[in-house]
Amino acid sequence: MRGWEFKGTHIPLELVEKPDPVVKPGYVKIKTLAGGLCHSDVSALEHESWMPSFNIPVIMGHEVAGEIIEFGEGTENQGFKIGDVVAVCPTTSKDGTVNGYTRDGGYGTMSIHPIETLVKVPDGVSAAQAAASTDAGMTSYHAVVVTGGVKAGMKVGIIGVGGLGQVAVRIAVVKGCEVYVATRKKEAQQLALSLGAKEVSASILDFADKNLDVIIDFAGAGKTTSDAIEAVGFGGKVVIVGMASDYTEINTMSMIMKKLTFVGSNGGDNSDIAACLELMAKGELDPIIQTIDFSQIGEGIDLLTNGHVNGRIVAVYKEEDYK
Repeated sequence: MRGWEFKGTHIPLELVEKPDPVVKPGYVKIKTLAGGLCHSDVSALEHESWMPSFNIPVIMGHEVAGEIIEFGEGTENQGFKIGDVVAVCPTTSKDGTVNGYTRDGGYGTMSIHPIETLVKVPDGVSAAQAAASTDAGMTSYHAVVVTGGVKAGMKVGIIGVGGLGQVAVRIAVVKGCEVYVATRKKEAQQLALSLGAKEVSASILDFADKNLDVIIDFAGAGKTTSDAIEAVGFGGKVVIVGMASDYTEINTMSMIMKKLTFVGSNGGDNSDIAACLELMAKGELDPIIQTIDFSQIGEGIDLLTNGHVNGRIVAVYKEEDYK
C-alpha cells in the first residue's frame, strides 16, 4: 500500500510505500475510495501541542470512505458484506484508536478499522460526500441537532460559513428552522442564502432583535463567541464549535439575566454520520467539495494552510493509485 505519512510537527507529509495492513479480530480491511483533508491536520503539522494525540509514524486522514475487502475474525454477519461502501467514524472505536491519529487513515490506499466504526453509505452518495460526512457532516449535525437541540420552527443563528458552517446552515434549514447567518465574506453570504438562510449579515449582533433560540459559532474567533452571547434571545443557547481563538471575554451579566445555556460541541458518532448520509441520499444536503487526486494530498495540505479551499477538500482515489 501507499500513503502520506506523518512523522512529526514541522515535517511535511511523506508519500511512502509499506506492507498492506493485516486485518485482525474485530477489524475490517477497506480499500480507500476517498479521504478528506482537514484543518486539524494542518494544525498538527504546525503546532507541537497536537503531538500527544498521535502515534507516529502514522498515515494521516481521519475522514475515510472505502470499500470493504476483508473481514477480521468476529466481524462477519454484522450487517456488512464484501464490496459494501462504508464511511468510518473517527470517534467510536472500542479500543480507543482513531484513524489518521493512532492507526493509519484515509491518506492511505488501504487501512483497517474496528467494525463498530463503520456506517454503510447509501446509494446515490458519492465517495467524496461520504468522506466529508465523517467530520464536517458529523460535527455539524451533532452541533446543530444534538447539542443545539434545534427543532422545526426555531430561530437559529449560524456564525461562519466554512466547511462546517455551510453544512450546518443546510441542516438547520432542512429541519424547518428560520436561519440567520453571520459571515463577513460576501461570497459566503450568497452561499448561505442559496442554502436557504432567511437573512445574512457580517455580525450576529445584527440579529439581536430576532430573539434567536440557538446560536452556533463555527468561527470561535473570540469576539464571535462573546457577540453570540449578546445576540441570543432570553432562555437561549450558544454552542461553540470553532477554535480560531482559545480564549474570549464574555458578559456574565448577560448570561445570568438571559438564563442562557453556553456549551461546547465536538465531534459526534455513527448516528450523526448516518443522518448526514441520509440527507445526502435524498438530495437535501450537498456540501461544496473540492476534489483532488491521491498524489496531490501534499499540495492539498498547502491549499488548506493558505486558505485556498472553498468548502471541504477530498482526495478521490483512482485504480492506478493502488498499484
